[in-house]
Amino acid sequence: MPKAILGTKLGMTQVFSPEGKIIPVTVVEAGPCKVVQIKTEADDGYNAIQLGYGALKANQTNKPLAGHCEKAGLEPLKYLREIRMKDIASYQPGDSVSVEIFAAGETVDVSGISKGKGFAGTIKRWNQRRGPMGHGSKNHRRPASAGAKGPARVFKGKHSPGQLGGESVTVQNLEIVKIDSERNLMLIKGALPGPKRSMVLIKESRKMG
Repeated sequence: MPKAILGTKLGMTQVFSPEGKIIPVTVVEAGPCKVVQIKTEADDGYNAIQLGYGALKANQTNKPLAGHCEKAGLEPLKYLREIRMKDIASYQPGDSVSVEIFAAGETVDVSGISKGKGFAGTIKRWNQRRGPMGHGSKNHRRPASAGAKGPARVFKGKHSPGQLGGESVTVQNLEIVKIDSERNLMLIKGALPGPKRSMVLIKESRKMG
């Protein structure tokens, strides 16, 4: 049964391994989350649980969201995410999911929204090289040829200037270095997508084979 939890990215720091090596880690305040809804194959076509995370004040929500959470006996929650799983019998609406479902040494996949950097050119967005920097050159940082001359069109997937960041990113197979159940903290090796105080979804890595 896959394990998953929502959390808040707090920032990066470093810890020492028993051998004295420095390990860069990202600190995540993971949960506690609430089970808002159970979806079954009979009613919805698939099995899943809907997790809610982050409290909202009464004036920060709307009636549909408030009513949806009220069915499970919960206060309005800021984030709702579905986790598909085959075995949902052990979950009931209103149940709490804490960081204790994970343990140090396990690997997880972390999803989040990357930092938005606005409109960017091809050098910053796609790591392309600049053109000649001589006085006569008119192509210092501009995109080069847009495509082949024969078809007289631009092929799909052409690297062009545009929005950089602000998109869903998943980093896979990251190791959990430490779990602090008293403070709902999880230390994950490496960097995670998104700015500080952003929401991340942490799921158990898929077992291959």
